[in-house]
Amino acid sequence: MAQQAAKLENDLGRDPIPQLVLRIAIPSMLAQFVSVLYSVVDRMYIGNIAEVGKLALAGAGVCGPIVTMIGSVAFLVGVGGSPLMSIRMGAGDPKAARKILANCFLMLCGLSVVLMALALATREQTLLLFGASGSTLPYAMAYYTVYLLGTPFALLSTGMNQFIICQGFAKKGMQSVMLGAVLNILLDPVFIFVLDMGVTGAALATILSQLGSCLFVLRFLFSKTPPIRITFGGYDLRVMGRVLATGFTPFAIIAFDNVMIIALNALLQKYGGPTEGDLMVAAATISQSFMLVVTMPLGGITGGTGSILGFNYGAGRPDRILQAQKFILALSLAYTALLCAAGQLLPGAFASIFTKDAQVLPLAVRAIRICTLAVIPLGLQYTIIDGFTGMGMMRYSLPLSFFRKLAYFVPLFILPALFGGMAAFYAEPISDILGPLASLVVYLSRMRWLAAGAKAPQK
Repeated sequence: MAQQAAKLENDLGRDPIPQLVLRIAIPSMLAQFVSVLYSVVDRMYIGNIAEVGKLALAGAGVCGPIVTMIGSVAFLVGVGGSPLMSIRMGAGDPKAARKILANCFLMLCGLSVVLMALALATREQTLLLFGASGSTLPYAMAYYTVYLLGTPFALLSTGMNQFIICQGFAKKGMQSVMLGAVLNILLDPVFIFVLDMGVTGAALATILSQLGSCLFVLRFLFSKTPPIRITFGGYDLRVMGRVLATGFTPFAIIAFDNVMIIALNALLQKYGGPTEGDLMVAAATISQSFMLVVTMPLGGITGGTGSILGFNYGAGRPDRILQAQKFILALSLAYTALLCAAGQLLPGAFASIFTKDAQVLPLAVRAIRICTLAVIPLGLQYTIIDGFTGMGMMRYSLPLSFFRKLAYFVPLFILPALFGGMAAFYAEPISDILGPLASLVVYLSRMRWLAAGAKAPQK
C-alpha cells in the first residue's frame, strides 16, 4: 500500500491542474531556493574570513560561473531526457521511458569524468582568462581545484534528480536538494573556521554535501518505488542524440548565463583597473548571489512543472497544458514581483551578509538595485521558454534563449566603454525587458492550437 501511495503522489494526467501545479511547483521552487544556499553560504562564510575576506570573496566569485557552467551539463542530460521520458510515460510506453533513463545515466557518468579531467588540466589558464587577478588567483585556485574533484557527485545528483521530479515525486526531489544544502550549511563553518581551511574548506564542504545528495538520488532511482527505475542496457546513440538535442536549450541558457557573468567580471577588471577591479568583482559576486535567489527558484517553478506539460503533450491534452501554463505564469510573476521589491528595498541587508567592507558594500547595493530593475518580466520569459522545452519544442525555446543573451552582450560591451565599469550592470535589465517581449510575440503567434483546443501534434 505504501508503495502504491508513493506512485500516486501526483497523477500528471488526471489530477486537477491547480493543485497539481502547486504540488509540483512549490517543492521544486523550494528545492532550487535551498540549492542557492550552496553558493550563497560558501560566499557568506568566505567573505567573512578575517583579513583576506574581500580578496577570497572575489576569488570565489571568479570560480562561481565556471563551476556552474560545468554543472550545466547535468541539465543538458537531465532536462534533456526528463521531458522525453514524460512524453513516453504519457503515451503509455514505459519500455521507451526506461530506455531513455538508462541512456541518460550512462551519459552523466561518462561526461562527469571527462569534464573533471579537462577542467583540472586547464584550471589556472581558465581562471586567469575569466577574471582572476594576481591577488585573487591563489584563492580561486584553492577553491576551484578541490571543487572539481566532486564533479561526478554534482552532475549525477542534479541531473538524475530531474528523473525523480518528472515522475511526479517533487517532494523527493526537494528532499535530495535539502539534504545537500543542510550538510553544506553545517560543514562550512567547521572546515572554514574550526579547521582553519579557508576557501579550501568551503569547497570540501560543498563536494561532501553533493555526495550526500547524489547517494540519496541514486538510492531512490534504483529502488522499486518509482514506476521508471534505472536499468542497464539498451544503449542507443539515437536516443542519446535526441536527449542532447532536447537538453541543449536549458544547457545553453545556463552556460551562456555564466558566460555573461564571466564577461562581466573580465570587463569590471578591465575598467576598474588595479585599484577598483577586485572591488567591483567582489560587488558583482554579491549581486550575482542575489540574482541566483531570483532565477534558480523561478526555474524550479517553470522547469519542475515541465513534467505536467510534457506528460499531457504526449497524451494529447492541450486543454490541460493551457490551464497549467496560466497557473505557472501566475506563480512566476508573483515570485519575480516579490524579489524585485526585495532587490529595490532591501539590498543593503542582503549585501551585509557577505561583507562589511566600506568599499565593497555600497558598490554591491548599487549593483543589486540595477540588476533587479526589470526582473518581473523574467517570470514570463521562464514560463514560455521552459514550457516549450518541457514539450520538446526546442525550435522555439533555443532561438528565444539566444536572443536574450544577445540583448545582454551588446550593452554589456558598449555601456562600460562609454560610462565606466558600473554601467555594465545595466545590461541585465535591458535583456530582462527585450527577451520576454520577443518570447511573448513568438508564443502568441505559434501556440494558438492550444487555445483552440486542438490535439497536440505528436513528434
